[in-house]
Amino acid sequence: MAESILRIKSKQFAVDIIHICREMRKNKVEYALIDQLLRSGTSVGANIHEAQFAHGTKDFISKLEIALKECNECDYWLDILLSTKSIDTIKSNMLSAECDEIRKILISSVNTLKSKQKPDAGLY
Repeated sequence: MAESILRIKSKQFAVDIIHICREMRKNKVEYALIDQLLRSGTSVGANIHEAQFAHGTKDFISKLEIALKECNECDYWLDILLSTKSIDTIKSNMLSAECDEIRKILISSVNTLKSKQKPDAGLY
């Protein structure tokens, strides 16, 4: 079975988040900020991975929607870290771009799945 582009990208994103969090720890950035970024950034891929074994379409959509929320939260923490000069602009922009790409795929996937369920499904 071929690996989905979403799973590949979200796994790489998690790896990149882990690396930047390690770097910020060395630079003595506030633990709470690092922890929030680490949790949300790795949760994106975890929920996408978990969706593979969902119990039906509704559960699958739910897991993707949770991943989308985590993606949005991660982007927030990246913005906070950039605003507090806890992360440099280049790294922040790179991670935000990865996050945005994953978010777009998630939105598209959820909208496609919902449109196949019923005509009045709430779309993003």
